[in-house]
Amino acid sequence: MTAPLDLDFVRAQFPALDQPIALLDNAGGSAPARQVIARVTEHMERRPVQLGASYALSREASAAVDAGRRAAEALVGAREGEVVLGQSTTTNIAMIASALAGGWGPGDAVVVSDLEHESNRGPWRRLAARGVEVREWRMRTETAQLHPGDLEPLLDDRVRLVAFTHCSNVVGAVHDVARVCARVRKAGALSMVDGVAFAPHRLVDVDALGCDFYALSLYKTFGPHLGLLFGRAEVLRRARGQNHFFIGEDEVPYKLEPGNVPYELCASLVGIVDYFEALDRRHGGPASATARERVVAAYRLIADAEAQLAAPLLRFLRDDSRVHLLGPQEGGARVPTVAFHLADGRPAGTIVPALDDCGLAVRCGHFYAHRAILRLGLLKREGVLRASLAHYNSSAEVERLIEALDELL
Repeated sequence: MTAPLDLDFVRAQFPALDQPIALLDNAGGSAPARQVIARVTEHMERRPVQLGASYALSREASAAVDAGRRAAEALVGAREGEVVLGQSTTTNIAMIASALAGGWGPGDAVVVSDLEHESNRGPWRRLAARGVEVREWRMRTETAQLHPGDLEPLLDDRVRLVAFTHCSNVVGAVHDVARVCARVRKAGALSMVDGVAFAPHRLVDVDALGCDFYALSLYKTFGPHLGLLFGRAEVLRRARGQNHFFIGEDEVPYKLEPGNVPYELCASLVGIVDYFEALDRRHGGPASATARERVVAAYRLIADAEAQLAAPLLRFLRDDSRVHLLGPQEGGARVPTVAFHLADGRPAGTIVPALDDCGLAVRCGHFYAHRAILRLGLLKREGVLRASLAHYNSSAEVERLIEALDELL
């Protein structure tokens, strides 16, 4: 166990928390750290210029954007040039699908799980229009999880890519990504991992995972509204450029960032690492640590704090016969994105207005995992109720939620 999280310090780093409502919808978008907000403001106030010119302010702006790129790489343990930035995970995965699939057609196949957010499902399924066979890795409905053994019959020498989630945004269970990626690589295929629901809660280490692609949403990871896509250098070089025709195929990642990145948002990514540095140093971290070391240390604090934070909610939902909790019943194998449905069959939206009135930001729906919720038989019930915690939430907020649910169920 690491030192207890200084919650007062943490909450002071997030201006959005200074209001009565309890923000328990963090899987839809986290609060940005004040360090991120400050860097957005600084860039827009001081550097409203194009990059690449010889004058001093343009050079300064270029340096700020480059620093943001290095910060993004540090967040996932990538090497320089292995991170593509774009508007969102949806646009990033659609872009890389187009970049990869130019030479795919009849005789080729992709495997996609049915547990995915549509951003990591739709682009690959649409390849059927060009004759690519789409195979489905189906979750086991009794656990709402993917099992590696069920992938095995789908793999052969025709498979070009396997797309699956590190952690479902409606189940919260953490899958053994390293094991799956090793098997996919042995089959001669690429791996595309959706880490959007995982990255706010646990350390991402793309080398340890062995993935070819890894996607996350920075606006759900305490940053600005950008998507991050890691790709192994050799695979990014082989992917076909999606930018203007005169952008060379060797210009990675620029060839995969049509229209370039929003400069002020990219520059602000340093603020995420700034926050992690502040968090680490507050809890005794050394002044000499690198950016990546700060990220690693911060996530140790975050993981421990969230396990304690989520435990009472998981216990309540597990033990109360009026609800069915999706995913693991204990916190060790999951993140604190907690979805459940009402045992009596009432629609999920039945109690949401009353939770709104209590100042509890909780939602219901399919959360863009439409096909998964449909297969679980919950779409006709307006999907699931989801409370998604972050390390900056307080035990008092969780207790308020439990008390409200106990009264409303």
